[in-house]
Amino acid sequence: MEEQINEHLSQLQTWKRIFFMLIFAVVVTIVRWLAWAVVLLQLVFVLLSGKKNENIVNFGRSLAIYAYHILLFLTFSTETLPFPFSPWNMSADLKSPKS
Repeated sequence: MEEQINEHLSQLQTWKRIFFMLIFAVVVTIVRWLAWAVVLLQLVFVLLSGKKNENIVNFGRSLAIYAYHILLFLTFSTETLPFPFSPWNMSADLKSPKS
């Protein structure tokens, strides 16, 4: 049993993943703050113009997909590293809700 634990602790791949998980934990926090900025910016735009800004919608959607990919990596649901180690918008084919 101890040999297995020592073997698992000495695997370089595990330590590399921990390193990237720490980095992406910080990145997802920054993304969360950016998402709130997008929410507030879109809210101001809607209040002033009466309609949503499609550029802000597209950026917010792209940011949400990025956060999704980070969370998939952090929860061990995928081994694929998020951007900048993969394309920015890996799930661009997801359908957006109709307005």
